Amino acid sequence: MAADTLFQRITDYAHRADPYPLYAELRESRVARQEDGSYLVGTYHEIAALLHDPRVSSDRRNRTAPDETGIGEEGLPPAFIGLDDPEHHRLRSLAMWSFGPPHTPGRIDAMHGEITRIVKDLIGGLAGKERIDIVDDFAYPLPVTVICRLLGVPIEDEPQFRQWSDAIVAGIDPSPGDDPAERQRAAAEARKTMALYLGELAGKRRDHPSDDMLSAFATGHGTDGQFTQFEIMTTSVLLLIAGHETTVNLITNGILTLLRHPDQLARLRSDPTLMPLAVEELLRYEPPVQMLPQRTPLADIEISGLTIPKGAPLILMLASGNRDPERFRDPDRFDPAREDNQHLGFGSGIHSCFGAPLARLEAQIALNELIQHLGSPRLVEDPPPYRRSPVLRGPRHLLVEPG
Repeated sequence: MAADTLFQRITDYAHRADPYPLYAELRESRVARQEDGSYLVGTYHEIAALLHDPRVSSDRRNRTAPDETGIGEEGLPPAFIGLDDPEHHRLRSLAMWSFGPPHTPGRIDAMHGEITRIVKDLIGGLAGKERIDIVDDFAYPLPVTVICRLLGVPIEDEPQFRQWSDAIVAGIDPSPGDDPAERQRAAAEARKTMALYLGELAGKRRDHPSDDMLSAFATGHGTDGQFTQFEIMTTSVLLLIAGHETTVNLITNGILTLLRHPDQLARLRSDPTLMPLAVEELLRYEPPVQMLPQRTPLADIEISGLTIPKGAPLILMLASGNRDPERFRDPDRFDPAREDNQHLGFGSGIHSCFGAPLARLEAQIALNELIQHLGSPRLVEDPPPYRRSPVLRGPRHLLVEPG
């Protein structure tokens, strides 16, 4: 079949459960021009080089045919994930000042006990169930709760955040037969309402700060100045949306992979200290973000003998790069002890995942606790039903019966 239909096949829901043969086909051509004028890049070294290339933009407004949809459509400024330097650097640096090293090195480590308590509470709710949905009963509620605690959202308001999160997720993960216009409207309204709530809460913390990230956003001063009120709102919403979706998929894909590899599951259950390496391999083997569809060259760029013109949509297939045999030995084998595992699961370069330290910690704690609890679980359905999104790939439900 012609290469110009490859992206259509990759994004076709029929291939959601196993897109990896299509990624192998993409790697044969390294770069594939599609009939709509976009370019797919599927090999590890080329993707890594482009992620570090200052001539590649993350701002959709730099496309020949600009796409200005996404975060920011509610009248708020765009989040830094969709901006280039220097504005990207300013906003990301202000966020990192409050989030992690070198200025706040202990914030994520200090969450270890809180995350463990949240995980144990969720697992406690599974007691006595003959059938568990890993997504709805565990992986979905965990990151929302963690991010609410990190931001400093009052516990009594956390259920409201889950409702907003449900609407936002539905906006990027459509269900068959629904009304796309209504779904997008509800998602936009949820983002706007959440942003206004977080902005108001940050305003209160400005006068009465506590030890949480909203207080740090509201009162912090870095070398790049400080956040405006609107910037606090968009950065906080980004933290929740991006942090929630990736972590749900990381945990759910992780459990599915371990259930498919019972020998490795038994190994990790007997030696929990191996879990950090296993999470890195899961990020390579079944990455929660499969592709970055929003890159654009700011100048003509040559890749593998093909010139990608300025302004063309550039799609970096991270999951394909993670299975590239030119970079990883036996790449289709799940190996929790794999060494030299410089995967693309969190991207790379200036836009590498802002929340990676938190996602790693959540996944390590969640998977270790869950595999101890589940005993000898049985998958009810394999492959499970997947989410509709080809970008944020993971099971929509993962039913298991504890042993």
